[in-house]
Amino acid sequence: LDARLLIVGLAPGMKGANRTGRPFTGDYAGDLLYSTLLTFGFAQGTYRADPDDGLQLVDCRIANAVRCVPPENLPLPVEIRACNDFLKAELAAMPNLRVVLALGVVAHNALLRAKGIPAARFPFRHGAQHHLPDGLVLADSYHVSRYNTSTRRLTPEMFVDVVKGIQPMLTGAAPKG
Repeated sequence: LDARLLIVGLAPGMKGANRTGRPFTGDYAGDLLYSTLLTFGFAQGTYRADPDDGLQLVDCRIANAVRCVPPENLPLPVEIRACNDFLKAELAAMPNLRVVLALGVVAHNALLRAKGIPAARFPFRHGAQHHLPDGLVLADSYHVSRYNTSTRRLTPEMFVDVVKGIQPMLTGAAPKG
């Protein structure tokens, strides 16, 4: 909870986190996410898509916009609203939080909702960094899903650029509040 970076995904993956107990572990999205986190020092160890692989996050935490695996892997607006209090609690429990990396528009909008900010005020845009009124930085990336990477909507290089852009925000950003 003392991490300065929070990554917000969509929801637990049926074949990933829901099965393994660790976010993005055991599904394709974890390959790109964890390899990038390892490259930039936000994780240490080895990622082998197994919760017992010894991988540990460093100054980083992962949460989701929705707490349960949604039908068709796409949560309904009512589910996103119902789960938003969990995201609010996560944010409140992180006193050193400086940057939130939203993986996709659902995570982006859920974060803004949790902060009481209308989504129209800070539209989602891959690679954008939004400076929120409380000093928090919201960084946007397309979700690291197999669909986005196989269609090349998100390339590994694009995701690396987003994470690389976060590092200066963590060292130079003032604490929230």
